[in-house]
Amino acid sequence: MAKRLIDKEKKEIIAYYIECQNLRETARKFNVSPDTVKRLTKENKDIEQNLSEKKEENTKTVLQELDKTKNKRINLLNKMIDKMEEKVENVDMFTNVKDLATAYGIIVDKDMKFLELTKDKEEKENKAIVCIPAKNMSKSFIDVYRSILNREYIEYWLEGGRGSTKSSFAGEVVIELLENNPNMCAIVIRRYTNTLKDSVGAQLEWAVSELNDTYPWLTEEYTFKKSPLEAVKKETNQRIYFRGTDDPGKIKSIKPPKGMYIGIIWYEEFDQIQGMNAVRKINQSIVRGGEDFIQLYTYNTPASRQHFVNKEKRIPKKNRLVHLSDYRSVPKEWLGQTFIDEAEYVKETAPIIYENEYLGLETGDGGNVFENLELREIKDDEISHFDRLYKGIDWGWYPDPFAYNNMHFDMARRTLYIFDELRCNKMSNEKTWKMLQEKGVTNSDLITADSAENKSIGDYKTYGAFIRGAEKGPNSVEYSMKWLASLNKIIIDPVRCPGTATEFSEYELERDKDGNIITGYPDKNNHNIDAVRYALETIWKKRGQ
Repeated sequence: MAKRLIDKEKKEIIAYYIECQNLRETARKFNVSPDTVKRLTKENKDIEQNLSEKKEENTKTVLQELDKTKNKRINLLNKMIDKMEEKVENVDMFTNVKDLATAYGIIVDKDMKFLELTKDKEEKENKAIVCIPAKNMSKSFIDVYRSILNREYIEYWLEGGRGSTKSSFAGEVVIELLENNPNMCAIVIRRYTNTLKDSVGAQLEWAVSELNDTYPWLTEEYTFKKSPLEAVKKETNQRIYFRGTDDPGKIKSIKPPKGMYIGIIWYEEFDQIQGMNAVRKINQSIVRGGEDFIQLYTYNTPASRQHFVNKEKRIPKKNRLVHLSDYRSVPKEWLGQTFIDEAEYVKETAPIIYENEYLGLETGDGGNVFENLELREIKDDEISHFDRLYKGIDWGWYPDPFAYNNMHFDMARRTLYIFDELRCNKMSNEKTWKMLQEKGVTNSDLITADSAENKSIGDYKTYGAFIRGAEKGPNSVEYSMKWLASLNKIIIDPVRCPGTATEFSEYELERDKDGNIITGYPDKNNHNIDAVRYALETIWKKRGQ
């Protein structure tokens, strides 16, 4: 009866087999049967990968050694040819000409093998760089594509409506990056594992096929396995892994081939993921082992401004690009007339649905208060021309923050520009006043503050501030909120005023348990909104404004 092998012995057998790549020799070495060695290698999931790496290593070593002896081999061949031309009786190196010819043939055969290996090596090194051809790309992605090539960002959030070809573009980007970066692997992630095969799996097979029209060797290079779902580039052993966030353990356990790392992450249907905390944990477990990373996030823009994707994308981040696309920039023949007709029908019959589903716009779910909001950079040059400045304060300590805003109101165009804020917790009145002075607020700048805290207003006056309490009055909240919502535009700089941008973007009317909107404006998460209302009190209280 064969002895039972312990794990250490099994590992030693597998390691020796990888080194010598001979079943019988391994069996003799460890006194087991060849069938046992064969069974152990089949049970080991990494054996194919390790054998491929060893073969590559051996080929490299052979090439290096042959290259070192190149001149010696040429000299030896020349001597042999010279000897064969002499008389047989003068040959003292070999018994006869036949032996000489045999030796000559062996060296020539080895040289031909060397040339073959060298040719393969040169072909790999000189292989054309793969680029997505212009004919494969809708015009809305041209600048994004250039940005990816130049590595201007790490995160590319590709949002939009139906038919924008964002997923097609992302699939081809993944293949291009793999082709041009032989030490990179990729992972494609969706919410549910059982949706991967028929969506992103099929999408990447299509991408390879589409690029094969320009680079005819591509379809031969990739193998798409169904169980487990995985794509392998045969020549380099690069992998494309497919995972669902419903089983995060399988994401953490991925181990790329030796010398490689996961440099490409693609989240498809990103809006369906469990939230940014889940995304951060996944990225933290994947982004390691390399210096060059590209992350693609493709999704149909959620309608609600409260959705985690819409909230997250409004937070400024230096290494993130958010790009909006829709079907109107796509060649009609790609989509078909039926798609175009349906889009036009929805546009006529349900314009809000059309704006969200086809144009990829945040339309809200009917409870948004500020539909006139525009988030963009307000440049220093613009600010230098603002001549009607208004400042407001909503007092706070903890958890409610102290909130201050500075703004300009263009009465002729009914446009409000909010370009500065201060938000903080657990700061004394003296400290907040000093912080405002550091922002350029002087003793001659009028500040209108929440009159509910007379002591705080009194403190500011003691420090020399020119401050007054808001008059408020019956229905002042409702009237001022309606007035703000009726302006042509409220422009907020999200970098200078991140808290203000968040409050205005996410402020919605509340609903009852049946989904009906409740009358009245919620008194929560509105501290900067209140500061803005107080600052502009002298305007919205005027009759006719």
